[in-house]
Amino acid sequence: MGVKGTPDQAVAELLDRAEKIVREKIHPKYVYIETDVTFTDEGVVLGAMSVPLTGEDIKRHLRGCNKAILMAATLTQEADKLIRQTAVTNMAKSLAIDCLCSAAVEQVCDRAEEEIFSRCDAPYRTWRFSPGYGDFPLSLQKSFLLALNAQRRIGLTVTDSSLLIPSKSVTAIIGMSDSPVERGGRGCTICNMRENCAYRAKGNRCHG
Repeated sequence: MGVKGTPDQAVAELLDRAEKIVREKIHPKYVYIETDVTFTDEGVVLGAMSVPLTGEDIKRHLRGCNKAILMAATLTQEADKLIRQTAVTNMAKSLAIDCLCSAAVEQVCDRAEEEIFSRCDAPYRTWRFSPGYGDFPLSLQKSFLLALNAQRRIGLTVTDSSLLIPSKSVTAIIGMSDSPVERGGRGCTICNMRENCAYRAKGNRCHG
């Protein structure tokens, strides 16, 4: 919300009220599939996708992995609807709900990852890597969703400009290996927005 340091009492109370609403109204969903990983001259080829993953960053990220998890998580249309409806009467509360939903979808991804790897045999794995990180093209969102059948399973679609709908959604790939893998750069070091980021200008980060 752009607050520096500890929120004052008014903001803290606003966030508490907004959090209660988010917890009551939002019902997250996620889907995933396990797929083989092969490295070719065209890029990283996944058994579940019809197009290769291009970019040097995804190659480094999946180096040493022979399998991967493709996943997508969403707070569903209820989150977007809640933000829009609240904005009609209370912009401050709408902003608080928007920010809480952004944090919530990352928590959903964390929980989903825990559940997925309680079922999958993966001695070693990478962290989540999403289209748009580094030189990993955002345009691959459509292929991700097709591989996951995400529109039918959780109502997740993508616009012509590769933006996810509902907006509070995430797609990601997690590499798996039988031997230790090197975890590459994360956060600001690989972000395309690092030179123009409002969070970074204030000394903050939006993710780890």
